[in-house]
Amino acid sequence: MSETVMGRLSRLVGALAVAVALFLVAPLFAADIGEEEVKQEVDKTIAERSKDGVFVFHDPKLGADLNLVFEQIKVVRGMSGYGWFANVIFHDKAEPKKRYAIDFWYKPEGDALKLMDIRVQKGPKRDGEEWIMVTRLPVAWWWLPVSEHPGDMEITRGWHVMSAIHNYIANNKNEKGQLSIKDEKTGETVDLEFVEMHQPIRKLKADGQYFACTDFRKPGSKDEYYDVDFWVDESTGKLQVQGVKMHKVPVQEDGIWTQVPRYTFEGKDFDITN
Repeated sequence: MSETVMGRLSRLVGALAVAVALFLVAPLFAADIGEEEVKQEVDKTIAERSKDGVFVFHDPKLGADLNLVFEQIKVVRGMSGYGWFANVIFHDKAEPKKRYAIDFWYKPEGDALKLMDIRVQKGPKRDGEEWIMVTRLPVAWWWLPVSEHPGDMEITRGWHVMSAIHNYIANNKNEKGQLSIKDEKTGETVDLEFVEMHQPIRKLKADGQYFACTDFRKPGSKDEYYDVDFWVDESTGKLQVQGVKMHKVPVQEDGIWTQVPRYTFEGKDFDITN
């Protein structure tokens, strides 16, 4: 049998193994949940968070509330095992030409849909006398599979790891949307607001653990940022967050907030996971 055929068989077996694993560990979509039900849930979410027709969204990137007016649901995408993603267009209440594309992430929970997070996908940027929408970087993990080669399914991708981390954050945040994180040096636990996840994802060669750096902010502050590392393991066959560590903490020096590291990665050998 030629190496080419063997290679194709290997990829086929790998893809089949992943498909079986996803079937066993990931919840499938409920039969009665489709795009229309997701759109209805988006309408419900917007209505619950609106006052006098204005949808108020706290943008963690800017650390400010956006006062928005709904225009349309542009597209709804579903990823089995990961949830539904609705891309919704809004415009600024005070300046209608300033438009936003905002993603609503839902996951099936029984026969219902649970709102996991809301993130800005595109924001307004002035271009001469006009406003254009520009993709906000880094892009959310649920946009990354679109650019993948179909033969790469058997490989653990960066977005798989990011999904596991984002699920952990969404499922463990408190009613205010904040995550409690312990500073191992001081023993203090701090409630923080998730801002964004850094890319790329890295994997330690020594033990095979993945890790990702994330930005969190102290609620009510625009300058107190924490760099938090999430450590993810897949030894059980499923990606799971095994550790959450403060990598850098904010310290004020001469009136300016700077980040001071709690530990470094000196001597660590790792790969980049795309």
